[in-house]
Amino acid sequence: MSAWKKRAIAVAFGGALAASAGLARAQEIDTVRWGIPMAFGSNLVALGDTMPWVSQQLERVSSGRIRLQVFEPGKLIPALAVFDSVSQGKVEAGYSWMGYEIGKVPASALFGAVPFGMESPQFAAWMYYGGGDQLLKEVFRPHKVHPIFCGTISPEAAGWFRKEINTVADLQGLKFRAAGLGGRVYQKVGASVTLIPGGELFQALEKGVLDGTEFSLPTVDEQLGFHKVAKYYYLPGWHQPSTNQFLYVNLDQWNRLKPATQAMIEMSCTAGVAMALAKAEALQGAMLEKFEKDGVNARKVSPELLAAFKKASDEVLAEEAAKDPMFKKVLDSMVAFQRQNAKWHEFGFLPRDFKR
Repeated sequence: MSAWKKRAIAVAFGGALAASAGLARAQEIDTVRWGIPMAFGSNLVALGDTMPWVSQQLERVSSGRIRLQVFEPGKLIPALAVFDSVSQGKVEAGYSWMGYEIGKVPASALFGAVPFGMESPQFAAWMYYGGGDQLLKEVFRPHKVHPIFCGTISPEAAGWFRKEINTVADLQGLKFRAAGLGGRVYQKVGASVTLIPGGELFQALEKGVLDGTEFSLPTVDEQLGFHKVAKYYYLPGWHQPSTNQFLYVNLDQWNRLKPATQAMIEMSCTAGVAMALAKAEALQGAMLEKFEKDGVNARKVSPELLAAFKKASDEVLAEEAAKDPMFKKVLDSMVAFQRQNAKWHEFGFLPRDFKR
């Protein structure tokens, strides 16, 4: 047999093996056709566009077998109904910030954002290597929900206000939109807190239904137009040093999937975490410059207010931990992880006020 024939046979045999292996891999992947209702618009940079990106990557890596069709808020279900709809099996899955369900699942708010808590990189470290993901699954299992960490963004702003806010007295009776544990803190310091979906906030500010609101990153807030109706912009976002999004999957639907399918979804969400954080971090400096040109008064939260917010935050966390054992279990894990890494953060990172 000639050399070229041997090579041809080898190539053909190798190709057959690859084809059969590819078929076997394909057979290990389920055909998935889920609708994914979103709690916020897919146009919102780093916050709402992460799930569409994850969906696109899943379709590519699965050769079209896994298709998660994203639906804008209100198209399938109300914007804040993702948890209930997934838990009750009305939809297979949904995408949301975690914490809107604080009334039914108190510990959920800790995964969405903790006032004066971990920033996004450390939160991700706790989730993947500090036991956070195992606790997450434990919290939601009784509600027939399998949540997957699927996005995180840089610190939010403390909020947009129609007037200056310098002291605790300025917060008394203030009509303010806030969510999760941050909302509980604002209530404790005297604000009148309400929860309104992001898409309705501009009109509420414009008409005076709200005196102020927090929502998201500078880029997202600019997309929603807050700077046109509220000129006082306060930072840092003490209430949400990290803001974390999750793919909520109905537990029965999840358990029906083959391991390879589950792995693809989890892997794509992990990539979504990295992409969302990178995008969020990349764009905020330029947006703050734009706000300055637009006449926005960007301010730092006063030391007096920060101290008041911290005191109120400690009280809120202690109260919630006393009422709910699972809340306490998750909070204790977070605090222990932060303490374990405290010296590393003190010694390993440049001080925030170091002049480069």
